[in-house]
Amino acid sequence: MRLYQALCNVGSFRTSFDFGAREVAHWFPGHMAKGLKQMRANLKSVDCIIEIHDARIPFSGRNPAFQETLDVKPHVLILNKMDLADVSKEQIILKKLKRNGVKNVLFTDCLKQRDDNVKKLVPMVVDIIESNPRFNRDESTNYCLMAIGVPNVGKSSLINSLRRTYLKKGRASRVGGEPGITRAVLTRIQVCERPVIHLLDTPGVLPPKIESVETGMKLALCGTILDHLVGEEIIADYLLYSLNRLGEFSYVEKYGLQEPSDDIQYVLKRIAVKLGKTQRVKAITGVGDITITVPNCSAAAYDLIRAFRKGQLGQVMLD
Repeated sequence: MRLYQALCNVGSFRTSFDFGAREVAHWFPGHMAKGLKQMRANLKSVDCIIEIHDARIPFSGRNPAFQETLDVKPHVLILNKMDLADVSKEQIILKKLKRNGVKNVLFTDCLKQRDDNVKKLVPMVVDIIESNPRFNRDESTNYCLMAIGVPNVGKSSLINSLRRTYLKKGRASRVGGEPGITRAVLTRIQVCERPVIHLLDTPGVLPPKIESVETGMKLALCGTILDHLVGEEIIADYLLYSLNRLGEFSYVEKYGLQEPSDDIQYVLKRIAVKLGKTQRVKAITGVGDITITVPNCSAAAYDLIRAFRKGQLGQVMLD
């Protein structure tokens, strides 16, 4: 009876997310503008563009400012973090990307010590380069690649994975779980010995104007936009809506809920109680101010978002 009631409740959940009058958070700091300018200026020394993006949002948020770059150079799209995505949709994604003119695509998990798909990248890149004119670099036997993408999609992790695979060396690029870790512009790093391949690491660059509020919310949920620019509780609400829409209810067991819920405040309060996340606040009463202890919903929202980004709430595809 309880299962039947839970299923009935799920049927009444939101079928669309109310973004209200929210605007897309714009985050285009100086190092991004500088990075985009220098990337364009150094294209003549580049043989192939490696664009890295989050596999959970294969169509949302790819920077249109890169398009002019991709139009003039051979291009490989790396959909990273495949361990967090619903890879059962891989063929559907590949077909749609091909219709959009993107033919060279690899799904990767660059944090794995050994990723077979990363090993496919160098042969793919060499084949692409050798089948395209190199113009002023025709006489060079070395190859130069450029890694581009929005923040926090794994550009530095890809470089480190290539170095582990082909040079048996440790990491050369600092990685982190939040956007903006790589700020140096066009750091040149060797990633392969035979043939000699260098890769230019670049800072993640968001579009100066994100196409829609929903795209911005997906980017925020995947950690591409700093949380505080959107608001942790808003991101958590969009996450809850997305999990319910996809029929992914693992959050119920993880946080000890009785059943799926579409009420973010209820969910956050239950998470806060389970994790012991509380805060003391002043309450005004008729006999004076008193201090009471209440669930810390902001801390609960942070924990829910972090669990999603670590893959603890299931493998999902947001697009």
